Amino acid sequence: MNPITLLDGGMGQELLSRSSRPATRLWSADIMLNEPNLVRDLHCDFIKSGARVITLNSYTATPERLARENAYAHLEGLHKLAMGAAKDAVEMAQCDGVKIAGCLPPLVASYQPEITLSYDDSFASYRRLVELQSSVSDIFLCETMASITEATSACAAALESGKPVWVALTVSDTNFGQLRSGESLSDAVAALTSLGADAILLNCSQPEAINACWPQLKNTKLKIGAYANGFVSIASLHPGVTVDVLETRQDLDPQQYAKHAMEWARNGASIIGGCCEIGPAHIKALHESLCKEGFIK
Repeated sequence: MNPITLLDGGMGQELLSRSSRPATRLWSADIMLNEPNLVRDLHCDFIKSGARVITLNSYTATPERLARENAYAHLEGLHKLAMGAAKDAVEMAQCDGVKIAGCLPPLVASYQPEITLSYDDSFASYRRLVELQSSVSDIFLCETMASITEATSACAAALESGKPVWVALTVSDTNFGQLRSGESLSDAVAALTSLGADAILLNCSQPEAINACWPQLKNTKLKIGAYANGFVSIASLHPGVTVDVLETRQDLDPQQYAKHAMEWARNGASIIGGCCEIGPAHIKALHESLCKEGFIK
């Protein structure tokens, strides 16, 4: 039985549900700029629900996304706000053992591997994000990586920090065993293993797709894990639209999500959490299940 590290859930969608602001193309970064206390309080809620790793709320604060929205001048400020919110939440929660994960997300758009930058351009941007986040990050989490180029460039940049690097791959919800790029999950796992990643996870995919890919993930000797989303489909999310086009599943309440996640725990996972539409109530239910079965002491 592997002891489980419990991650937080999804920040962006939960922040939108708590915010009075309309959705924008900057998504969670817009709330970071305008309602930073919402971010701090959500981090705190996840910690109180049992999460022991919280991820910086900087998913859309990449040079490329900010430049596209004429907001590049906010790059450093957004990261300072994100780091401050995470540090304040850890202090407020008064809970021992909470770690902060730096966030290395898709630079241009989620789920769109066809517009991924070249390896060299991606590496340069990820190196800049690592530099901005290193002062507070205990771990670097490269997340929602949809192609091998995206994943390996983020991983290589994060490894320069000397800190543990976890890489989370987003897999196809229909073509099981493939990244959203169509590349083989097995090839991605092999590439990341050879680079020296500390853990490989599957994220921001439907839990059923993660279940179907689990045998391929287990082939690595690295730590493995998962954190699924709660979307009906991601097909309607294209560059230029806002995330409110996405529909939330009605058949994935906290107990149902915990059932999926407990299967990952029983099958070798070391790191589990939630992604978009998986909120503090889901993490709390999962924490209770993990404690009940002895995965968390």
